[in-house]
Amino acid sequence: MASRLLLQNLSKRHLLRSTFASRSASTLVLAEHEGGSIKAQSLSAVVAANSLSQDNPVSLLLAGSGSSLHQAAEKAATCHPSISQVLVADSEKFAYPLAEPWAKLIQLVQLKGDYSHVIATSDSFGKNILPRAAALLDVSPVTDVVDINGPRQFIRPIYAGNALCTVRYTGANPCMLTVRSTSFPVRPISVDSKSGGASISEVDLSTLDEDSVGKSRFMKLSSQDTGRPDLGSAKIVVTGGRALKSAENFKMIEKLAEKLGAAVGATRAAVDAGFVPNDLQVGQTGKIVAPELYMAFGVSGAIQHLAGMKDSKIIVAVNKDSDAPIFQVADYGLVGDLFEVIPELLEKLPEKK
Repeated sequence: MASRLLLQNLSKRHLLRSTFASRSASTLVLAEHEGGSIKAQSLSAVVAANSLSQDNPVSLLLAGSGSSLHQAAEKAATCHPSISQVLVADSEKFAYPLAEPWAKLIQLVQLKGDYSHVIATSDSFGKNILPRAAALLDVSPVTDVVDINGPRQFIRPIYAGNALCTVRYTGANPCMLTVRSTSFPVRPISVDSKSGGASISEVDLSTLDEDSVGKSRFMKLSSQDTGRPDLGSAKIVVTGGRALKSAENFKMIEKLAEKLGAAVGATRAAVDAGFVPNDLQVGQTGKIVAPELYMAFGVSGAIQHLAGMKDSKIIVAVNKDSDAPIFQVADYGLVGDLFEVIPELLEKLPEKK
């Protein structure tokens, strides 16, 4: 009888603890901005925050300096109905997304806001900042989440995406996550303009530790203004592999992408060979994409590459090797020479309007 009462009491305590955790849930989303607008990947983190629990207030943290930061904050306040507050950290320390000052900022905001969850996307921004912030807060982050089953239970891929692992977080607050933006798509949402949007608040940076700034320095930003869609959010991606043999030949991929209004991707072998910069790499150690159409030319289909694109809606593969692993995941496959196929496609496809 005593043991039964003990189990009942423990069960009640667990139920009360779980109910309290869901009621008191609040989420801080780390957001990127560029050109006065919030990046689409950051809105995917807001969508992920909605999956944690009902009535979950979401605060969006923006950091940077200058007018573009405040323009982004104004747009963020009305871009999604789930955002209840926009926190703005305006300082030259955050002109570039370096891990040290950003991690200290998150620690500062967490101590004041006492959030139950902190979420960022699994891109270079989130992967760079969130682990360091988690170390400062003495918690263990859950990375690369693709599904959320509750406030403390998540699903993430392992073994290059060949298996899914269910993880239950049992640590102290905050529960810190990075999520795959492709797993939490942003659907068109009408925001009521009469509501006025979320409140915008300045973060008090007077107590920010100066010792955290200066351990790393921003050197330069290399970017190509090609007018093509962003690789991480493009609806069509055209990818080339090592079979293109040279950077000059890789321009065929770029021409095809221009005709299709697509983003350009590359395998790690093509990047390592110097055909294209590494920001175009698709795969386990590159970018994770899930476009409506993925076209792979001269891509063998190594497991590391498949981990980054196999969630694409339609996959088209062109390869001379009929036994290439890429054909196992392709919806449409053509065994042929890409140096013959691509010029024929360029000739027959109409010009993009």
